[in-house]
Amino acid sequence: MSDQPKKPDLPPHPALAALRTHRNFYGRVHGKTLRPAQRSYLSEDLTDLRLRGVSIDENPERSPLDMAQALPGDGPIWLEIGFGGGEHMVHMAAAYPKVRLIGCEPFVNGVAMALGLLRNRPCPNLLLHPGDARDLFDVMPDATLDKVFLNYPDPWPKARHHRRRFVTQDHLVPLFAACKPGAEFRVATDIADYARQTLEEVPLAGFELVSDSRTAWADWFSTRYEQKALREGRTPHYMTFRKP
Repeated sequence: MSDQPKKPDLPPHPALAALRTHRNFYGRVHGKTLRPAQRSYLSEDLTDLRLRGVSIDENPERSPLDMAQALPGDGPIWLEIGFGGGEHMVHMAAAYPKVRLIGCEPFVNGVAMALGLLRNRPCPNLLLHPGDARDLFDVMPDATLDKVFLNYPDPWPKARHHRRRFVTQDHLVPLFAACKPGAEFRVATDIADYARQTLEEVPLAGFELVSDSRTAWADWFSTRYEQKALREGRTPHYMTFRKP
């Protein structure tokens, strides 16, 4: 698979400049051809729902964000990394309206799906970063995040690709810095080896394990990825960590 992003039918919209990164990025940024409605969501809605100052184009100096300006309000700041189609993210934003939530997702089709959900269920406390989470960590001040979600991340099942998983120090060290003391980091996966690596790597970055359960959190919203895993007989792990 080529490491170069393929964008054959993206709408010519500056909001998608956030997909450009100076890092190696191995996952897909584009899947099936976007439907006309999805193209409209990206062209018409993403500008107002995008977190500014993160992309390389907008912030080449990588200056720290002013979070009070970027996310108006005084509520806690939560982050969902790789929000997929946006079901869990939109549910949490609607369930906790005083929370300021950032959703990070480099897959254009997923961003378009989330924007479709937000057309029907607007969440003024939610902003999206359609790009690499590491670019967001570059410009996020230390001790910003109160809670972080990593739900059903790309498993990269081949052993030689395990270094591409999110639960490596390349991602976890900047995440730890961005979290406040006491911040909670939740990880859900149906891949046993991903759970193993999570339990090994996340504490190495400084987080403490709170629980490793087969029972979801009380406010969990089951996604299509989880439903597929359950249909196929895989057992989810719900792991909770905390920054001391």
